[in-house]
Amino acid sequence: MSRLDRTSAQPLSRAARATAAALGRRWKLPAPLSAVQVLRDQDAPMRDGATLRADVYLPSTDGPHPTVLLRSPYGRGAAFAVSMAVPFAERGYAVVMQSVRGTFGSGGEFSPVVNEEHDGQDTVVWLREQPWFDGRLATLGPSYLGYTQWALALDPPPELKAMILHIGPHDLAQAGMIDGAFQLTNLSIWTDLIVHQEQVGFLRGLIRLGTAERRLTPFLGDLPLQGLAERFGGNPAPWFDEWLSHPDLTDPYWDRYRATPAVHSSTVPTLLIGGWQDWFVEQTLYQYAALRDRGVDVGMTIGPWAHLGIDPAVTTPESLAWLNTHLPVAGAAETEPRKARVQVFVTGARTWRKLPDWPPAPTDRTWYLAPDGRLADDVPVEAGETSFRYDPMDPTPSVGGRVLAGSAGQRDNRELEARDDVCTFTTSALRTPVEVQGGVRVRLHVESDNPYADLFLRLCDVEPSGKSINVTDRLVRLDPAPGEQPAPGPRVVETTLPDVAHRFRAGHQIRLQVSGGAHPRYARNMGTGEPLGQAALGVPVTHRICSGGAAPSSVTLPTA
Repeated sequence: MSRLDRTSAQPLSRAARATAAALGRRWKLPAPLSAVQVLRDQDAPMRDGATLRADVYLPSTDGPHPTVLLRSPYGRGAAFAVSMAVPFAERGYAVVMQSVRGTFGSGGEFSPVVNEEHDGQDTVVWLREQPWFDGRLATLGPSYLGYTQWALALDPPPELKAMILHIGPHDLAQAGMIDGAFQLTNLSIWTDLIVHQEQVGFLRGLIRLGTAERRLTPFLGDLPLQGLAERFGGNPAPWFDEWLSHPDLTDPYWDRYRATPAVHSSTVPTLLIGGWQDWFVEQTLYQYAALRDRGVDVGMTIGPWAHLGIDPAVTTPESLAWLNTHLPVAGAAETEPRKARVQVFVTGARTWRKLPDWPPAPTDRTWYLAPDGRLADDVPVEAGETSFRYDPMDPTPSVGGRVLAGSAGQRDNRELEARDDVCTFTTSALRTPVEVQGGVRVRLHVESDNPYADLFLRLCDVEPSGKSINVTDRLVRLDPAPGEQPAPGPRVVETTLPDVAHRFRAGHQIRLQVSGGAHPRYARNMGTGEPLGQAALGVPVTHRICSGGAAPSSVTLPTA
């Protein structure tokens, strides 16, 4: 770097150097190439006059350097920097950690994702003027930082040579309304994080995040939902009520929350890292398929993780290898190209598999629902039905799954399945293992006495001890379209649960769990058709699941 830059740069603290060294050993990273210096509080001007602030982590060797950009709403604190910036700066990359508009010293007003396209472009304009930037750019980061990458890729600058997205969405609208139902737990916890994060320190912020589910649950049961975010305290969050008042994802209101066109136009080599229990796993899989189908250089790793549990011992080496392949650094150890385009962790088997593509070409195996609660190999000859009642004023609770909380992921469902408003259908003990790779298809013949209703469908692995562990799930909204008159009698509900790689061991059982909701993960369906944020009283529904005879209900697993 230039003499001026050396004068203004600061060395890392002794604690930061020691922590970085320990993490490098733990994560089995290549040896560092140099020490790291930091340019703090660097100002980047935006086209509307706002100024965004960044810290720049630079190798102490002469530059310029290939540069990695992280654009975040979560601050530039030491813990984030030591894990996300220093490992790459030690190995030859300039790393820019920028606070997005309206956060941690950056000017302007924060509004989730809507400014990231233009602000990202203006940041690259600023980068071009920096003496330490060699003209090669990569983007990196998890979650919201993944969205900022897709926003930049809407009109990718020529300098952009690689993207590395960890658990990152491209469509915030779809993420907030998965399966057509408001993601109450996830959006509440995220909003609570954002509105308080600059009022508390880093450690207190971690404690608040860890306790958010317990702290917020009493609020999430309150009705109506409009005004909920105000009860969290902290800074204003006007977006929350706006989201509640726009339940239709075809509403033009949501266009500013989407970077989907980038997924279908980008040719930038992209590494995608997700988790089977991550909030955004379906978007990660969508991104992979879209890039692969257009011949883009894309790799994908899916681990067993939930959103808050992604493992940096996997993600950091893979990210560094992707950088070394597409933005090589002089003097760095030669990196082998990624041997397999896809790497997935198979839950149940507790092992990684390297695959040429996803999903593989599996063999379908179908089981049929029986009225006595079995999943049978053959269609039951006699027709029957299984009934349950869902009451939105005493909603079926959510357990585990893809939530932004410590209770996320695979959990024991036995207490949930003991409720009267939950039905289960279970195979006999498996004689041989069954490995699922892909999306599980469910086909139900259902009759409901209220047209405004949901079905929550979950596949579980039942251990010999009786413990029932969730594998994958989906909510299906049955509400009629505006102006539609529901037809009398049973309807056929067909859906595919989110993809999974899971091995049911010999002696285990496969279970389909059916209920009328999963609250507060999903905002409950009140059974009235009223606007989402305004309903205060609910109307129950009774569902009758038909099985056997001429109307067989079934579950089909793509087995390896």
